[in-house]
Amino acid sequence: MADAVAQETAPTTPGTATVSHRPWPELVRLVRAGDTQGTVRLVAGLDEAGRRAVAAELPAYITARRRMMAGWWEWRREFSPLLMAGVGCLGGAAAVTGWLFRREFRWRQEDARDARWVLELLRDRPEQWRADAASRMVVGLRTDDAQQWDIVAALVRETGIEPPAGDLFATGWLRRLDPVTAGADPLFPHLAPRLFEIDGLAEAFSGRQSRGIHRLVEDGLLKRADVIDGILGRLLRDGPSAVVPLADLHDRLGLGLEEVTPRVRDYVRLLPVAPVAVASLALAQVQRVEAAGLLADELFAEAVDGLAFRPEKKLLRATVTWIGEAVGRVPGRADAGLGALAVILGQDVLDLQERATRLAVRLAARAGRQGREAITEAAGGLPADLREKISTAYGEPIAEEAAEAQPLVARPGPGLPPPIASPEELARQVAAIRWPLGVYEFERVLAGLVEWADREPQELREALRPWARRIDPGSLGFYGRQSMERTYELLHRVVYAFAEPEESAKLSGQVAASDVQVDGSGPLDRLFQRRARELVACFESGGRCPVLLAVPTSGTGQVDPVVLLDRLERLEAAGVEALPVDLAQAMLRLPREIAPAVVERAGTLTSDAGRACAAWLRGGRPADPDVTCWVHRQRGYQGHDFAEVRAEPSRPPAETPAPLGELFTPGSGHSYSVAWWPLVLPSHREVVAAHLLSSLPASLESNDRQVRVLADLAHGEGPVGPAMAWALACGMGHRNAADRAAAVDALVTLAARGEAPVAALGEAVAELVAAEVVKLSRVISALDEATQSGAHAAVWAVIADLLPRLLPAEGERPRSGLADLMAAGARAARLAGTRGDLPALAAVAARKGSSRLAQEARRLRALLT
Repeated sequence: MADAVAQETAPTTPGTATVSHRPWPELVRLVRAGDTQGTVRLVAGLDEAGRRAVAAELPAYITARRRMMAGWWEWRREFSPLLMAGVGCLGGAAAVTGWLFRREFRWRQEDARDARWVLELLRDRPEQWRADAASRMVVGLRTDDAQQWDIVAALVRETGIEPPAGDLFATGWLRRLDPVTAGADPLFPHLAPRLFEIDGLAEAFSGRQSRGIHRLVEDGLLKRADVIDGILGRLLRDGPSAVVPLADLHDRLGLGLEEVTPRVRDYVRLLPVAPVAVASLALAQVQRVEAAGLLADELFAEAVDGLAFRPEKKLLRATVTWIGEAVGRVPGRADAGLGALAVILGQDVLDLQERATRLAVRLAARAGRQGREAITEAAGGLPADLREKISTAYGEPIAEEAAEAQPLVARPGPGLPPPIASPEELARQVAAIRWPLGVYEFERVLAGLVEWADREPQELREALRPWARRIDPGSLGFYGRQSMERTYELLHRVVYAFAEPEESAKLSGQVAASDVQVDGSGPLDRLFQRRARELVACFESGGRCPVLLAVPTSGTGQVDPVVLLDRLERLEAAGVEALPVDLAQAMLRLPREIAPAVVERAGTLTSDAGRACAAWLRGGRPADPDVTCWVHRQRGYQGHDFAEVRAEPSRPPAETPAPLGELFTPGSGHSYSVAWWPLVLPSHREVVAAHLLSSLPASLESNDRQVRVLADLAHGEGPVGPAMAWALACGMGHRNAADRAAAVDALVTLAARGEAPVAALGEAVAELVAAEVVKLSRVISALDEATQSGAHAAVWAVIADLLPRLLPAEGERPRSGLADLMAAGARAARLAGTRGDLPALAAVAARKGSSRLAQEARRLRALLT
């Protein structure tokens, strides 16, 4: 080993073997203590035999620790020492590379000395070995290996190899680009020419890189023309996903007209597809060239045509203004400009339509045949007053264009995976169980375990035993520690109870009562946990369970009543009592409408479970509660007020048996398991929605995807009311379009089934917007999407209820987004063919002034009346 390591870490001579005879126990002590420096000291003092001894132990140690720990956070401090131990002791370049990129080490705590330590630990390896390792490491980098980049780069620089064409290596270099030291970096000549070709440019490029590259251009280390061409080439290559900070670099360079004009075709090509900031930059450059009289006619036509299809109002307004100015300079461009204006007239934004109409009227005298046809055809979709202005200017009658609506079709519901077909498949599935666990995976494994445990118990035990022997029982945890986030451990616990019942019983002897209350685990979560625990008890006691009653027969979670009776009859024939929680869950999963013949058949059952099921089918299910929702404001951290949503159902009857009663009383607090909840109560959507309101509002600014439960919930049964409306309103207010889309899917499904709670949804949106829990602009976006999906009648009903709640009184400042809400209402009302009047709308429409709010109010009222 190298002198630098020895001098820094210990007064030992490199190569001495003071601990080589039994290094492993001492190394484990250092690793468990998180002592990276001590680990380097020990490894630096090992001889070849000592290194081999450590290398032989490391993989098994990692595997055992990973199985024992609930997650990486429980043993994070061990990662850096383990990394150094493997780098110093493993033999081949491939083995060291694989060790460096182990997934555990992505979470290690970085130390500025890591790269230096690795270099010193590898310095006594042959030069060819180190070059081979460096090449392998560059190629082996992955997106989430940012922590290892400094180590890899240090080895590449020291060995002097030319970096292979690994894009992730170049991305890491760009992230750390420093204009002060770049000129002396041996990587610069290799990577600088590829600067704008890096696939990971979007992840690595920010204002810091923009400033740095500008400095490199000013210092002469990068050629100005090459950088300009690189920026435009990359922006064109990426199109809609172009790297927006490149626009900042472009602005910093301050291009002259003589630099822009030869590249104007590239700027024109950016206009239709680039992000708005890049398109604005391109438009400014094209306008410079056009104003100087240097833009060809065909490029002008291509530019305005590309801009006209964009959705951004700012760009469209600028386009209308530019068309007027450009045609004023060159009248022969009128038809090209009118063609673009015709497209803009189709944008359902009133102020844009008015701007485009005014310009089209002004250009009528210059219009050729092509321009006249484009404008008069597009005018059919305009409001009556604008249509009349164009008709007068162009001297042609223009008929109103009929509105066409999408058909309203319910979204497809969730499906069930196939059952597990063999003991071997079950063993493979069990070995693959990880967090986060899906509800269908949970149900499938439980069902498969019970089925094959009864059909082929010995074969199943043999298939599971190799897995069970590798499990450290301590890693399964105790019941009292479980929450839904660790239900995957409970599922392992059930399998362990079947595979090793005696060992499992010993573990259970250390466990407290099975119904320990767990913080963060609500009543719907606990039902899954109780089902798992009663199976653990059954297997440990040697009991028999031929079939689970609650296994869903539908993706919504429902159980076909005929199938449930078949299962109950099978238990009676075997002389086996039903598991209580399994029975309760099965009855909760029954549909609401039961055929009389099924009720009659249930009356023939003789077991306690059979009689309970028969009573349920005869009408003994808990009554549907009435739910009241409201916004509660309270004082939070450091005195800041915040709002939370509360939902309170009417209490279930006192005689409702446990655990059913608590299911109808929502818990509180956030959960990451809401996707499971519809399967607990698939015939009680309103109750599930009430539970969701304790969790969804906290997710509206996150990426946890919890809102997507709404799309599945809508496919269940049972009344929908305030709780479902408030949950939908929260989902429609999510910051992410994909999560809002789930709420839209739910609304479309409910509308297609005639179940949309439109009045309650209008009230919910008004309350949540007023309390600043959701943003009106996001809700409007979701409502527009529902309109485009065919739910225009339901959307108009929601907006008709919502508008009077949000419209300002005389002299009151209007809420932001209100004009957009009226525009969305006009789109939905036109498709729905709605007629009528809203008194509150009439009052706003009658106000003087040309504000957009007043204009949209007049437009909507004219459409309705």
